[in-house]
Amino acid sequence: MGGRRWAVLAVLSGSLLIIAMDATILNVAFPSLVADLRPSSVEQLWIVDAYALVLSGLLITAGALGDRWGRRRLLLAGFAIFTLASLLAVAATTPVVVIVARALLGVGGAAIMPATISILRVVFTDPRERALAYSVWTAVIGAGMALGPLVGGLVVEAFAWEAAFLLNVPVAAVCIVFTLWLVPESSHPREGRWDWWGVAQSVVGMVSLAAGIKLAGAHDVPLGLALLVLAAAALTLFVRRELRIANPLLQVRMFARRTFSVSAVSIFLGMLALGAVLFLLSQWFQYAQGLRPFAAGVRLLPAPATLIIAPLFTPRLIGRFGVGPVLGCAMGVAALGMAVPWLADLAGRLDYAAVAVALACLGIGFGIAATAASVALLASSPQEEAGGAAAVEEISYELGGAMGVAAIGSLAGVLYRNALPALDLPAPLSARLRDSIGEAAVVSGEIGGPAGAHAMHEATRAFTAALGWSFLAAAITLLLSGLIGHHLIPKNYKPTEPPH
Repeated sequence: MGGRRWAVLAVLSGSLLIIAMDATILNVAFPSLVADLRPSSVEQLWIVDAYALVLSGLLITAGALGDRWGRRRLLLAGFAIFTLASLLAVAATTPVVVIVARALLGVGGAAIMPATISILRVVFTDPRERALAYSVWTAVIGAGMALGPLVGGLVVEAFAWEAAFLLNVPVAAVCIVFTLWLVPESSHPREGRWDWWGVAQSVVGMVSLAAGIKLAGAHDVPLGLALLVLAAAALTLFVRRELRIANPLLQVRMFARRTFSVSAVSIFLGMLALGAVLFLLSQWFQYAQGLRPFAAGVRLLPAPATLIIAPLFTPRLIGRFGVGPVLGCAMGVAALGMAVPWLADLAGRLDYAAVAVALACLGIGFGIAATAASVALLASSPQEEAGGAAAVEEISYELGGAMGVAAIGSLAGVLYRNALPALDLPAPLSARLRDSIGEAAVVSGEIGGPAGAHAMHEATRAFTAALGWSFLAAAITLLLSGLIGHHLIPKNYKPTEPPH
């Protein structure tokens, strides 16, 4: 394709950016949305979770559909759905409409994400160039997730919460035009009927898994565990079916390749730490530190800045040292960075300087490690299964982020409640104060005066202590991811080199 392949990379990166930003942009738009539409607690839960649940549930189906129907065609359909869903959210006057719009955004995102990486694999045939393209792809998805709160804070402060959704429309429109102009069609047609039973089993299994993880970490443990049991049953049936039929929706035998499965696990664990840290820091900045959304987003900048730059050096590092050592050392750097706020908290001096160091190390380490794992995962899968391999990678990102918020977020909640002293308040107010730092901010405002200020001071102190230990949990998770990748990926595995 000559130089045109780099233009294709630019188009696909732009499309991926809006998907990645949509995963986190609601964090800063949510308080304004709640104040305007007054959703119930259940509706708030669905507004937050509908996007990730639908996206996770449809990734396997979308990856297989792109391989069969055409990846460019699926990409365009995803853009169209994403645009319509964004416009629906902007026009919403009730919480239910926002929930529907968020679910449709998940449908569009599920179509776009695996299609982008599958197309890159077809367009970039040289292993070194392909590794660089994957590096850019990883940089964009990481930077988009971290930039979401920054851009969202800016537009929400300047306009309203609807602007966070309106941003998607012009970007998607431009992507549609350039996709029609530049991106080639590719597919891998297969004989045989479409596996509708596999679709049903995978959707039920993945939605139940994602919902179970979220609910188990959000005070509804019985329902969460029930959904996890349902997920285990549905996904077991799915795997057994896919191993038996001639034209599977997902070639699950790819997991028998150690490099493929270990790379997916490394991405999952890395995202677990990243998702939790960004979620907790957004709360700490806005509630404990009293910052406005844009100011909170600015303070997250060390992560996206390094996430954009660090992955671009990964192909050269892989070519010299191999995937395993690069992945292990990079995750080690991220883990060391996460330990800095924990140590600062132990010394009673947890401030932004320690957090900034942690974010920079996280961006550098995770950016390099995730790129190395992505290159290894995709290189170890056959080209005809590009959509399925891309779906597995995206699932690792999505479930990792969800699990981080559920697991480490729940840990932070328990530590927060344990660190909060008993206050001389009515029982209902005291219970609300202990619920979360966000609810504590509301309660302290309702109380007002010195008593309200004292309540918020104690809540801030308790949440800061919980945040420090949560950083330690993230450090351990990143270190585990690095050790797994370093020891289990074959030595000197260098997918950037052409086959001999």
